[in-house]
Amino acid sequence: MEADLAHLLARPVTRRQSLRWLGAGVGTAVMPLAGCGGGSADDGYGISTSTTTTGSGTSGGTVGGNAVCSVIPEETGGPYPADGTNRNANGVANALTLSGIVRGDIRASVGGASGVAQGVPLVIRLKIENVLQGCAAAGGAAVYLWHCTREGGYSMYSNGIVDENYLRGVQEADSDGWVTFTTIFPGCYDGRMPHVHFEVYPSLAKANSAANRIKTSQFAFPLATLIDAYASSGYANSVRNLG
Repeated sequence: MEADLAHLLARPVTRRQSLRWLGAGVGTAVMPLAGCGGGSADDGYGISTSTTTTGSGTSGGTVGGNAVCSVIPEETGGPYPADGTNRNANGVANALTLSGIVRGDIRASVGGASGVAQGVPLVIRLKIENVLQGCAAAGGAAVYLWHCTREGGYSMYSNGIVDENYLRGVQEADSDGWVTFTTIFPGCYDGRMPHVHFEVYPSLAKANSAANRIKTSQFAFPLATLIDAYASSGYANSVRNLG
């Protein structure tokens, strides 16, 4: 895991291949995972993002910085997107069509499910901008965001939580391009640095099918922030996997 993080820190930041790295320095930045391909200003709907996360571990903390306009890189959505592109034990998995999925607080399940994800509170703010319009705020765009539980499982897929849909949600960007999600720190499962997936859609009305998505990407967290969060109860497996 430390080697993976070191690789991320060593990667050059380019306008075409990275999310903006935030914080006073690279060591305290929210970072994209190693990419599977670069975004391009020729995508037809140029979108960039800035990301701020606020979490409270044993001492709490904030990671943030000044906005820089750059194209979102295209990243894998992983095997647990629940955007209608694959199946779970119940059939086609599509959280985008669930009643109540458009929300800011994604810690509880919706659509008749009643589970609530436990963990260290985390607020994620993403700013979506239109690169093709001089980095103007992309108000009205929509973001679908999801990540794993503190135990490392994914709602709608993992054993015991196939019928839950927490830690997934959709938000419409406000007039300044911001979306905000209240959630919990994702756990660290074997083989991956802790990360958050998201998809960008041109509008809330079109955020009901992966066929309409503009971008799929993800970001990770600085090691110091993870160590602080994982000092809390319930993250013992994450501490072992992170080490």
